[in-house]
Amino acid sequence: MITRLLLLGATGDLAGRFLLPALAELTAAGQLPEGLQLVGAAEPDWDDARFAEHVAARLAEHAGDVPAAARQALVAGARYRRVDLGDPATVAAAVAASPGGGPVAAYLALPPSLFPAAVRALGDAGLPPGSRIAVEKPFGRDLADARSLNALLAEATGGDERAAFRVDHFLGMPAVAGLPALRGPGSPLADRWDAGHLARVEVLWEETLDAGGRAAFYDRTGALRDVLQNHLVQVLTLLAMELPATTAEDDLHRERLALLRAVEVPAPSATRRARYTAGPAGRAYVDADGVDPARGTETLAELVLEVGTPRWAGTRFVLRTGKAMAADRKQVVLHLRAPAPDGLPPEVERVADDRLAIALDAAQQATDGVRVHAPGERTAYGAVLADVLAGGSRTAVSAAEAEEAWRFVDPVRQAWSDGEPPLLEYPAGSPGPDAD
Repeated sequence: MITRLLLLGATGDLAGRFLLPALAELTAAGQLPEGLQLVGAAEPDWDDARFAEHVAARLAEHAGDVPAAARQALVAGARYRRVDLGDPATVAAAVAASPGGGPVAAYLALPPSLFPAAVRALGDAGLPPGSRIAVEKPFGRDLADARSLNALLAEATGGDERAAFRVDHFLGMPAVAGLPALRGPGSPLADRWDAGHLARVEVLWEETLDAGGRAAFYDRTGALRDVLQNHLVQVLTLLAMELPATTAEDDLHRERLALLRAVEVPAPSATRRARYTAGPAGRAYVDADGVDPARGTETLAELVLEVGTPRWAGTRFVLRTGKAMAADRKQVVLHLRAPAPDGLPPEVERVADDRLAIALDAAQQATDGVRVHAPGERTAYGAVLADVLAGGSRTAVSAAEAEEAWRFVDPVRQAWSDGEPPLLEYPAGSPGPDAD
C-alpha cells in the first residue's frame, strides 16, 4: 500500500468536510497503512502548526463522532507545504515533504479549473514509481475537455492507467456498491432484470437543499455536470450492465464500459432542464450570491435514456437530479410490468404492487422527527481513499469510461446551450416543473 498521501487543496471545503474526516474514520477502524504520512498542500502561507489547528477544527466540526484518539493521531502526524500550481518546484517540494521515499498518492481536492495545472505540475515533479494521481469530479467540462485531461494524465503517469484515479465517490457508497448483488444469482429479482419485466427505471437524486453557499461554484457547473453526468451515470452502469464474469476489477470495468457504449444519445425532447424560483423553501436561485442569471444554469436536470442491448430494448431509464425540491428522494425506482415477487431483499422497498424503491443514501435518517444526515458520504470517501492507497479501482472511472459517459451527455449539454429545450422554472420547495 502507498504510505504517503499528498492532499492538494487541503484547506478547502472538500478536504475539510469529507476527506480529513474520512481519514480519521479509517484511522479509528485501523484501515490505513501503518505509518501513513499526510502532507496537506494549498496556497495559504501556513506552517505545520497552523495546518494542525485547521485539521483539528474541521474534525471537531465534521467528525465529532470519531474517537478523539483517532482524530488526535491524524492531527499530530499532519504536515503542510505551501504550493503554487504555476511553480512546479513548490509542488515537487510538497511531494518530497514526506521522508523515506516511496510512491505518493496525490489527491486533487481542487476546483476543476485547476486540474490541468495540478496534473502538469505533478508530472514535472517526477512522481516516484507506483504513485497515483486522484482527480475529483466533474472530470472535464465536456467530451473534448475530458479527452484533454486524459491525455495530461497519461503524460504525467507515463501512460500507466492504474496510476490515474478518476474519483466518483458514489461508487464507494455501500448502497450503490451493492446494486449488482440485488439482481445476482439467488435473488428473487434475478429473472426480472430485463425489459420484459421492467418498463422504467428511475435514478433520482433530488434534494431539499438549495445551492446555498456553493452558488458561485454551482453557477459554473450546473446540475448536469455536478451530479447527473458522473454520479447518476455511474449508478446506471451498475444497474444495467451485464454481471461481471468474475470479481476481478478488470471485469467490472469491462462491463461498465460495455454498458456505457450501448447508451443511445437522447434527443433534446427526451431531456428537461429547469431552475428554481422563489417559493415555500426560500428565495430564487438567480438571487443567490455569485449567480449570473444570464448563464441560464439549470438546478434540475433530467434525461430519458435508452440502452441498445437485447436485455433493455423497450425499457426507459430516467436520470434526474434537482435542488430545492419538495422532498429528499435519493433512490432507484423500478417500475415493473407485473406485480413484484415476494421475498424481496431488505434493501428493496415495495411502494406499490408494481413499483419498488432502493435507497441510495441510507445514511439519511429521521431521529425524533428531526432530519439528520449521518456520515454516509464520509464513509464513501473512506472507501475512495482506501482504494487509492491500496492500488484498487472499484471507486474509480477508467479513461474510456469517462469519455463514454460524456459521449451521450455532451450533445445534451450542447443542445441546452443552444436553448433547446427551453429552461423551465419551479418554485423552491416544490416537486419540480410540470411533466408537460
